[in-house]
Amino acid sequence: MVVSPNRESDVFIAISHRARRQMLDLLTEDERSVSDIAAHFEMSRPAVSQHLRVLLDAGLVAEQRYGRERRYRLVPERLGPVRDWMAHYEQFWDDHLQRLQKQLAKKSEE
Repeated sequence: MVVSPNRESDVFIAISHRARRQMLDLLTEDERSVSDIAAHFEMSRPAVSQHLRVLLDAGLVAEQRYGRERRYRLVPERLGPVRDWMAHYEQFWDDHLQRLQKQLAKKSEE
C-alpha cells in the first residue's frame, strides 16, 4: 500500500465523523458489504458509499470486489497516527495525575 504524505491527516479527517467511526466499529467484527453496512444506518446507500470512500481514501478500509458486490474490511494499522496522538495525551495526564498524587500525599503527611 502506498501512503501519500496527506494520508496521516486524512485519517483524522476520516474519523471525525460519527457515522464513519461507527462503520469502523462494524468492520472490527468482520468484513461487510455496502448493503450490510447501510442496514445499520438511517441514511441512503449512496451516502454510506460516500463515507466508505472517505475511509478508503484514508487507507482505513480496504475494498474487495466479489462479482458486483464490494466488501470492506478494516485496516487497523492505519489507526497508528491516532494511537500515537492519544499516547501523547495519556502521558500528559499520567504525569499530571502523578504530581497531584504526590502533592496530596505530601499534604496528608503535614
